[in-house]
Amino acid sequence: MTLADARGVVLDLDGCVWNGREVTPGAREAIAAIRRSGRGVAFLTNNSRATGRDIHGRLVALGIEADPPCVLTPLEILGEFIRERYGPSRVLVIGAEEMAEVIRGAGHEVLPLDRYREAGVVVVGNDFDLTYARLTAAARAVAGGAALVTPNVDPRLPIEGGEFLPGCGAIVEAVAVAGGRRPEIVGKPEPPLFRIALARLGLSPGQAVMVGDSLQSDIRGARRVGMRTVLFAPDGPPAAEGPDLTVRSFAELRAALGL
Repeated sequence: MTLADARGVVLDLDGCVWNGREVTPGAREAIAAIRRSGRGVAFLTNNSRATGRDIHGRLVALGIEADPPCVLTPLEILGEFIRERYGPSRVLVIGAEEMAEVIRGAGHEVLPLDRYREAGVVVVGNDFDLTYARLTAAARAVAGGAALVTPNVDPRLPIEGGEFLPGCGAIVEAVAVAGGRRPEIVGKPEPPLFRIALARLGLSPGQAVMVGDSLQSDIRGARRVGMRTVLFAPDGPPAAEGPDLTVRSFAELRAALGL
């Protein structure tokens, strides 16, 4: 399959452009070639600990050129998401301080752990300081009627050396099971981030390609909004169902794009 007519490429980051602190071989060169061809480039990540500005800084530090408005994370829309559904809210945050700051900045009150009974919304992200007390407070708040919101339900966070950390989805699943309520998802595979990326590229869904390593978040989400999809699977067989194309390397992606 050729993607030579695509006018824009949207790239996942964790597990695709990079793994942990390591850039995937060929990624830097492929992205530069895509930009030289005149195509638009955007980056989407389900990272629950960083804003688009944070991720843009990381891309630049790694020698990858990116337009700041085209680097998107769920934190860009998290506060607005809560406001649209629940109005100004008291929120219990299980996750990074960056996520709490975004929620405060949107006009919500972030509660301390001992006030979990007052929460109207519980937001769960990757929490590297997770304790049983924090998990318990979140589950009890949800069981008491609070909404459960999460940036993503990715089960693993890929890091260098082929290893992984438990992802946001692993933590939120524990809260959901104990609390008795399924989470609402802000990031991929839900449509908002994909649609914002397309709008900032000035493209229709059919003009852009989504490249990512996750069938559940990247491929499923992009297909829902009408984008063509490429599964990046350097260590696995081609997917029988889901993506329009599977590539094992960024060299294969460049070939498919006619670069």
